[in-house]
Amino acid sequence: MTDTPGIQPDRIDIRDSAALAEWAKKLNVSEQQLQDAVAAVGEKAADVEMHLKGTRSTTNAERVDELGAAG
Repeated sequence: MTDTPGIQPDRIDIRDSAALAEWAKKLNVSEQQLQDAVAAVGEKAADVEMHLKGTRSTTNAERVDELGAAG
């Protein structure tokens, strides 16, 4: 439960600087990365988290493939 009325724990409100900072810290990303993710997939926290994790894993997988192909 949250003490702040109107705040939905499963939503990321990037217009609220305190919420933006809190979610960025929780998801271990910069505020800009969080804003970009919300712009890409919407404000639902689970979607944003999956987008961020998917972005990272895809990037890492591509780098591994590149290194494997080049080596």
